Amino acid sequence: MTLPQEMTLIEITTPGGPEVLQPRSADVPVAGPGEILIRVHAAGVNRPDALQRAGKYPMKPGMSPIPGLEVAGEVVALGTGVNEYSLGDKVCALTNGGGYAQYCAVPASQALPIPAGMDWIQAAAVPETFFTVWANLFGLGGAQKGQRVLIHGGTSGIGTTALMLCQEFGIQAFATAGSADKCAAIAKLGAEPINYREQDFAEVIAKQTDGKGVNVILDIMGASYLNNNLKALGMDGHLVILGFLGGAKANDVDLLTILGKRAVITGSLLRARTREEKAEIAQHLREHVWPVLSAGRCLPMIDQVYAYTDAAQAHARMEGGDHIGKIVLRVE
Repeated sequence: MTLPQEMTLIEITTPGGPEVLQPRSADVPVAGPGEILIRVHAAGVNRPDALQRAGKYPMKPGMSPIPGLEVAGEVVALGTGVNEYSLGDKVCALTNGGGYAQYCAVPASQALPIPAGMDWIQAAAVPETFFTVWANLFGLGGAQKGQRVLIHGGTSGIGTTALMLCQEFGIQAFATAGSADKCAAIAKLGAEPINYREQDFAEVIAKQTDGKGVNVILDIMGASYLNNNLKALGMDGHLVILGFLGGAKANDVDLLTILGKRAVITGSLLRARTREEKAEIAQHLREHVWPVLSAGRCLPMIDQVYAYTDAAQAHARMEGGDHIGKIVLRVE
């Protein structure tokens, strides 16, 4: 398969707002050992992309400076040692950065075949959110059938994914949002909406669960929600922190509640996980979630689609907070 020497990608010209995302030409990457090269047709937009753009995401050596953590496209080259994919295969993949581009090299172990009936846009909205939700809600949090969970940011990409999987696997879910429209969307996903502008979510949880609380909380707010999260947590509950939109440093933490409830406070950054850890998550998704997606259930909710050269507009949309579901870039 003949490949061009150059491609267009979207770079972060300097840390700052959405306007710092600008297209430029670059060499097409080469698939290294154990990697596949994907001709990208669509790329998902995620909160860590915006944090990276703003200079607020911890970047370890070897991480790509080009944003984009998930893509969907065709396999156009194979690195040495890759035998699970062939040229022309349609895949979606969790990248190690570099997804806002026409071509992206990713470890083959972080790719999955696109489920039957799913288009490029839907497929590009799957990897980052489904990897994140599976690793944190079901992995670190241990959520299982018959339990109760609370999802903050219920209409985000991660939020909608978590709620759909909760409904699929028999888990009672509560979710916070800040408008009537978003609360209506949460209700359609089978969860109990809580408008955080009008209600105290810990009080709602206490009332709806007869004071028992929830087993798992998936939190994107961090410091500002910490003590209220502890109130909403049940005995032996898990608080899994994914973000810190409400601050990264917490003061006056209620340690007595942690001890009294035997609470577990944990969290993770997906990008910082090793290749082996990401491969293990991919295998779990292939086993437990891919049959669900192939059956046409739990398909990602798409908010808006932008041309990848309009990545700045996509970031502005995400940071505006009005989106419900995933924002995706179409790559030409």
